[in-house]
Amino acid sequence: MTDKIYNVLFLCTGNSARSIMAESILAKEGQGRFRSYSAGSQPKGEVHPLSLKTLAALGYAHEGFRSKSWDEFAGGGQGESPVEFDFIFTVCDNAAGEACPVWVGHPVTAHWGVEDPAAFEGTEAEKLQAFAKAARYLRNRIAAFVNLPLASLDKLTLNSKLHEIGSMEGATTGFEKA
Repeated sequence: MTDKIYNVLFLCTGNSARSIMAESILAKEGQGRFRSYSAGSQPKGEVHPLSLKTLAALGYAHEGFRSKSWDEFAGGGQGESPVEFDFIFTVCDNAAGEACPVWVGHPVTAHWGVEDPAAFEGTEAEKLQAFAKAARYLRNRIAAFVNLPLASLDKLTLNSKLHEIGSMEGATTGFEKA
């Protein structure tokens, strides 16, 4: 019998930093047990260069990413077929507060908010530190997630565990300023 491969979507408003980093981190850390995707409600149209630089420095895939709309996965708009996700995680507070599309398959959702490194103002070195910090928080959450015994958890326990993961170090507590 083949082990299930879980589809996971990371959502952020702009899909240029945190959700892209989470997609890349899960692709590696999930070791073939997960298919990772990312999208935004209002995609910026480009991936933040420091996201890619951070991923490369940490040994994660950093090529081929693009900023895209969640409509591509919800089947909204241009004849796309909806992707059936098992899990959807919002990684920015704005996306968590938005009305999301109706997702096929009723995925399990949780908010894993992390401060936006792209909004950080400072020197180039300080900005890189903000991206590295966000990547570390995301990697810690993803490590906890991939180590859950997903197949043996009931839905209530799974929801509880996912919300605990979202409360780990670096969790944001309020809505971001637009």
